[in-house]
Amino acid sequence: KQTLLPLLQEESSSFIFPCKPAVQRPELQYMVIELLKCIPLLLFLLFICGLDHFIFSVLSIIQNHSFIEYSYQTSHHLSVNVMGTSLMAELLRSTIGALNTSFDTDVQTSNLVCLPKPTGMTRQQYLNTFLPLLALALLCVVQVYPFRLRRAIASFYFPKREKTRVLFLYNKLLQQRKNFLYLQRGRLARQARQPPGLGTLLLLRCRQRWPRLSRYLRRRCTLCGTRETPQHQPCPNPECVASYCEWCW
Repeated sequence: KQTLLPLLQEESSSFIFPCKPAVQRPELQYMVIELLKCIPLLLFLLFICGLDHFIFSVLSIIQNHSFIEYSYQTSHHLSVNVMGTSLMAELLRSTIGALNTSFDTDVQTSNLVCLPKPTGMTRQQYLNTFLPLLALALLCVVQVYPFRLRRAIASFYFPKREKTRVLFLYNKLLQQRKNFLYLQRGRLARQARQPPGLGTLLLLRCRQRWPRLSRYLRRRCTLCGTRETPQHQPCPNPECVASYCEWCW
């Protein structure tokens, strides 16, 4: 409708245009909320990975500095010599002589079996841990594009409801346009009664003194704030320093 189109910049920012590839302002709010929900999971994974690395470092220190090796050596020799040739000497040599023993013991052992053998996580394992979270964050960004199809699907199955929605949106925009112009006129009237700021005065003085710098020292639209272009219209009042873009004018 010529009464509404083209939309003003303030109005178009509140709508979602399905053919635009960029994420738009209404979608940005929900996308940021979904991304913020991923932060607790990210902090939990960072805490778990940090705790794992800390435990691995402690066990590695224990493994490297708690190794103890024991060496036990003994030598035992027992020899009973019975002198003489009598019957009693022979009897003692046959009985007590059995006690003669001789052995050497050399035992070496360590606590290697008791020491921990930690294995740290590799980079691939860390990457596999964070990949699902990265995919979740990517889905939070990409989900705005499938959501744009909801209105088209609903309009296909409920065409009468779609006509009612379009009529409601049209009347709502007419009312908002009327209120928008009324509010903006009031805001501009209040702004015009105030003296221009120091920055505005310096900008105007520089533009008057160095005209070549005008393309660098561009003003902004008083309403929407877009940078000055050749299509901008200055206020016809010479005492007013306001400038308007083509749509706002």
